[in-house]
Amino acid sequence: MSEAISQLKEVLGQHKRGVVFTGAGISTESGIPDFRSPGGIWTKVQPIDFSDFMASEEVRKESWRRKTGGKDVMRTAQPNRGHRAVAELVRRGVVSSVITQNVDNLHQDSGLSDDQVIELHGNATRAKCLNCSLLYELGPIVEAFRKDETLPICGDCGGIIKTATISFGQSMPEEEMARAQEATMNCDLFLAIGSSLVVYPAAGFPVMAKQNGATLVIINREPTDLDTYADLVLNTEIGPTLGEAVGVE
Repeated sequence: MSEAISQLKEVLGQHKRGVVFTGAGISTESGIPDFRSPGGIWTKVQPIDFSDFMASEEVRKESWRRKTGGKDVMRTAQPNRGHRAVAELVRRGVVSSVITQNVDNLHQDSGLSDDQVIELHGNATRAKCLNCSLLYELGPIVEAFRKDETLPICGDCGGIIKTATISFGQSMPEEEMARAQEATMNCDLFLAIGSSLVVYPAAGFPVMAKQNGATLVIINREPTDLDTYADLVLNTEIGPTLGEAVGVE
């Protein structure tokens, strides 16, 4: 472990245009369950397809029941040592952008601004009008739905509102994908952290960075299919590894 962390420290010290790419593994250490892993959320609850959400009022109600029923761990979760280490790398200027597959807002909660975080799958702590793209605070919508299951409607245009996440069957956000590609092509270091690197097109960014000459580092508890492309692979706990390498608690 100490040798691997020393290698990571050395790599971090050699680059000034880094990009961090995060997946669910960085947030499981904050108590947020994974979606795709064995025993994850989607092995217990069938995800709702976007076309079904749009076509059926009852499906929209079921979607909001899932969001409003029980404890919402994303509303109470706190950034962990891994998030704080990533934020410190941005503060030091080692990393310019954080591309994330996560929807939990924990990178922003760790001190990063919205323009420093590129959310490929949206943000589950907010809601959004699907017609005019107006963003809404989630709390009042949740409270109103719990009273009588009245579906939220946009106050500006009357459009359908859903959580500001990308659902199955929904197109990836063009602006965020373009920003992620630009950041990837301009980086000299690409840190893939806590991602199984199997979900495309997002998983294509590490390969894109490597092919463009960047150093590729993968930190994940389990091996990934892209490990053979990487310059450095650490199959370790993310928070302790990053925290020690960066020097944050």
